Amino acid sequence: MGLMHDLGLEVRHPNPLQRAIQQLVSTRAGAWLTSKTLHPVDKVLFKASRGRLTAASLLAATPVIMVTTRGARSGRERTMPLIGIPVGDGLALIGTNFGQKATPGWVYNLETDPSATVAYRQRAVAVTARPADVTEADEVFALSRGVYGGYARYRARVDHRPIRVFILERAA
Repeated sequence: MGLMHDLGLEVRHPNPLQRAIQQLVSTRAGAWLTSKTLHPVDKVLFKASRGRLTAASLLAATPVIMVTTRGARSGRERTMPLIGIPVGDGLALIGTNFGQKATPGWVYNLETDPSATVAYRQRAVAVTARPADVTEADEVFALSRGVYGGYARYRARVDHRPIRVFILERAA
């Protein structure tokens, strides 16, 4: 059994309203607004619901996991709600930062220290993140369409920088 099983992660298909929300969020304006508001709301909702809900999972049916990394500069633990892309029974992360110009901080954290913890609902698993090779990254982007259609739009907008993709594996 793999990481998705260990976490009890289920990927739901979005209903028509959730697909519409995904489309709205992936627009330039929607992504900018979401990049400024979603993470703080998700952290609070995740904590208040004891790990059962995030705004993104509720509104857009995306499989949100809490990823805890060690800050590349600060050394402090940082937890971010991120979409876990199922790859087989494993998970991948895509560093698009909602299609914004800058690379997200968690990417630098994982590049500095690939050890992380992934949590979903009441379960947490220690993982190691490794950079995806080109073939794997293309596969993750292809698979991401079935989870969150906005990644294709983000990828088109972020053609000025490489988008890092990570494969999460259970820590040894």
